[in-house]
Amino acid sequence: MAGGPVRLAARVAVLALGTAVAVAGCSLFDHGDDSHGVSVFDVTAGQCFRVPGDITVELTSLPSVPCTDPHEQEAYARVTYTDPGTGATPDSFPGDEALKSFSDGACAEEFQDYVGVDYRDSKLYFTYLVPSARGWEQNADRTTLCFVTTTGSQLTRSVKGTGW
Repeated sequence: MAGGPVRLAARVAVLALGTAVAVAGCSLFDHGDDSHGVSVFDVTAGQCFRVPGDITVELTSLPSVPCTDPHEQEAYARVTYTDPGTGATPDSFPGDEALKSFSDGACAEEFQDYVGVDYRDSKLYFTYLVPSARGWEQNADRTTLCFVTTTGSQLTRSVKGTGW
């Protein structure tokens, strides 16, 4: 994706259970370890991340670490939003509820191809980042970023193909 100042409009994080949360600013990511901030627009499947300690409203970067280092999340899919009624990506912001509904389904659907087991049969969970209204309106962002996550325990390897 081409980048520029407009793209840094921010994304909103949403937990798979439907609780809206997000983080703001790279300063929150100082874990005192080898993590480094990666723009949310540059995240690709297979990258692993630490969960920031403080949760606020919007974010522009995530604390990336090698998947062999302790981490709580792993990116596994980036899915472009499409309106369920038309199958097209609208120009105007569809709203938080529409993005959540889309992301719940899209991330669940992509889960098996990456982890190797249906989400409903996995001991892992998923969470996602959705575009903010500001980012959408500036035509910067139309994608949901899906992450595999745990319920508190850390991972020390990639979950790709594990069947967990």
